[in-house]
Amino acid sequence: MSSLVDTLEHAGLVLSGAVICYVLLKWRKHQAKQAEASRQEAGVDKARKEAEAIVRDARLTASQEALKAHEQFEQAMASRRAERLELERRLAEREGLINSQLQRVMEGEQSLTQQKETLEQHTAALHTRETELARLQEQTREELERVAGLSQAEAREALLRRIEQESLRDANTLTRHILEDARTKAEEKAKRIISIAIQRYAGGHTFENTTTSIALPSGEDIKGRIIGREGRNIRAFEAATGVTVLIDDTPGSVLLSGFDPVRREIAREAMQRLITDGRIHPTRIEEVVTEVTREMNEMITRLGEEAVQKAGLPPLAPELVKLLGRLHFRHSFSQNILDHSVEVAQLMGLMASELGLDVMTAKRAGLLHDIGKAVNHEVEGPHAVVGADLIKRHGESDEVVNGVASHHNDVPPIGPMGILVSAADAISASRPGARSENMSTYLKRMENLEHIAGSFPGVEKAFAVQAGRELRVFVQPDQVDDEKAYALARSLASRVENELQYPGQIRITVIRETRCIEIAK
Repeated sequence: MSSLVDTLEHAGLVLSGAVICYVLLKWRKHQAKQAEASRQEAGVDKARKEAEAIVRDARLTASQEALKAHEQFEQAMASRRAERLELERRLAEREGLINSQLQRVMEGEQSLTQQKETLEQHTAALHTRETELARLQEQTREELERVAGLSQAEAREALLRRIEQESLRDANTLTRHILEDARTKAEEKAKRIISIAIQRYAGGHTFENTTTSIALPSGEDIKGRIIGREGRNIRAFEAATGVTVLIDDTPGSVLLSGFDPVRREIAREAMQRLITDGRIHPTRIEEVVTEVTREMNEMITRLGEEAVQKAGLPPLAPELVKLLGRLHFRHSFSQNILDHSVEVAQLMGLMASELGLDVMTAKRAGLLHDIGKAVNHEVEGPHAVVGADLIKRHGESDEVVNGVASHHNDVPPIGPMGILVSAADAISASRPGARSENMSTYLKRMENLEHIAGSFPGVEKAFAVQAGRELRVFVQPDQVDDEKAYALARSLASRVENELQYPGQIRITVIRETRCIEIAK
């Protein structure tokens, strides 16, 4: 503001100086030209008036600018005063907030102090109560020991033993319920598991059991002659035998594939004769296949009759004899089924004679028990049921039919014949060397079974019976009760599953026997 006033004063002085200079010039001219004074007097007056007007305009403009600057200054001061008032208001609010927070902090500190005092009082009271409780517990323990006649360690051990027995009993009961519930669903789950297993292993099993490899002599032209012009020889051979001929890049061999083992054997023999003869054409193929088929039928009949003679039976129906002969070309785990059937018939005769049953009926049931396997690729159903229906149509007795049908528990046994057939079948199939398992492996598994059973506490004796298919464990009755016996059987089964490899299943039987003996005098 002061600078604006100084500016205005300076402007006034400048204007005043200008006016004075102008007046002086005019006066000098008046002095110099006094002759013209009168004539120029009017001009001087006019100039004076104009100068005065200019001074007034300058002063008016300076006054307006000063007023405008003053108004701007007042507005700026008012804005700053408003900002200062707002700042003072905010500072006052913040001060009030800080004061309230400080008040709450002081109140919280006071409350914490009170709580700390209260907690210290409670801690002291709890310490006193703990001391009193420890004293009372010690008195109670001493009184219980005095009354019960047991020390604390003995009482704890007895309590833990009782709790362990109760827990074991509850666990066994729960496990039994779970197993019973699982058995109700076992059939459906077993079918699913078997289906998955069949799907996973069907390929390899089928290749091994439905193919026959024939070695070829040296020279590549033999494969060409087997195939023939445009494949006519191989088509004629497949049509005559019903077997697929596979000729691949494998040198020196031809593969015959078919589900019927008899047809596959006919095809094998016919192929070998054709290769040896060297004449391979459709007419010769039909002649050789017809000749081999006739010889094969004769051999099947002869094998069936020999099996009946080995079993010591009178002649059977010709259809049954042929089916028995066909079993010669079927194997189960490398065991020939016809030889297996003869063994079962002999075992059946021995057991029937010991039990006082009809020996011939028992032998017939044993010899014919697997006859359904000769046609089970043509008829749907389990081979035991299929074989029973087949022999029933050929006039076999109901006892023999039921013995064949029930030897795998497909139908319930009516008399002892089915049970004996099942036992003889298991004996023949499980004896050492009968199937793909050597004697050392068999004996090692038996030894491992008995060793695992003997490692459990309370076991008195253990025996592996039925060629390792059952483990019988005798326990000491004073150490193993009924609940522990059930738990022992389950533990044994779990350990055998984890540690041993074996075909089929192993039944584990825990036997707990109590003998009470007293002598009367």
